[in-house]
Amino acid sequence: MASPMSAGRFLERLRNEGCTVVEVGDWEHHNRNHKGPWGPVHGVMIHHTVTRGSRRTVEICRDGYSSLPGPLCHGVITKDGRVHLVGYGRANHAGLGDDDVLRAVIAERGLPRDNEANTDGNRHFYGFECENLGDGEDPWPAAQLEAIERAAAAVCRHHGWNERSVIGHLEWQPGKVDPRGFTMASMRARVRDRLN
Repeated sequence: MASPMSAGRFLERLRNEGCTVVEVGDWEHHNRNHKGPWGPVHGVMIHHTVTRGSRRTVEICRDGYSSLPGPLCHGVITKDGRVHLVGYGRANHAGLGDDDVLRAVIAERGLPRDNEANTDGNRHFYGFECENLGDGEDPWPAAQLEAIERAAAAVCRHHGWNERSVIGHLEWQPGKVDPRGFTMASMRARVRDRLN
């Protein structure tokens, strides 16, 4: 059972891991905490945005839509490898997912196939949205992949988690495909190597 780190510690951990961080507005207090608790936290979830253009992507992830208010994550990782902090606390990123997957993340063991949506993921995961069209053709620049690795490792290092605490949205919620364009197995290997 891990309590979320403070916003200040989150920023510090990202910078200590070598992330280039951009603070967007009053990100430390921008959240959906009035909709339910945030924590205990058990892992890090990676997404793609299905957007083009870093500025627009950051704005959407901070403000959300009329049907899905922001923040839509904690950090937006743009193609240039910068991590834009847009919110901290409960964020609308994970939605409902599979309780069997959550148990596997907590135990840091291999993930079962996600086949139900019965558990509030917004409560239990840090979320990073990554700028990409998600069509399998839009490239993932090396700087962006390295930033994803560093951001995920920063959170894992703070909580004493291993790479199995890092999952993709597609591994959590049936019907989701993100992130598309690299495998979560390859990203977990990168996080494992960084943590070691």
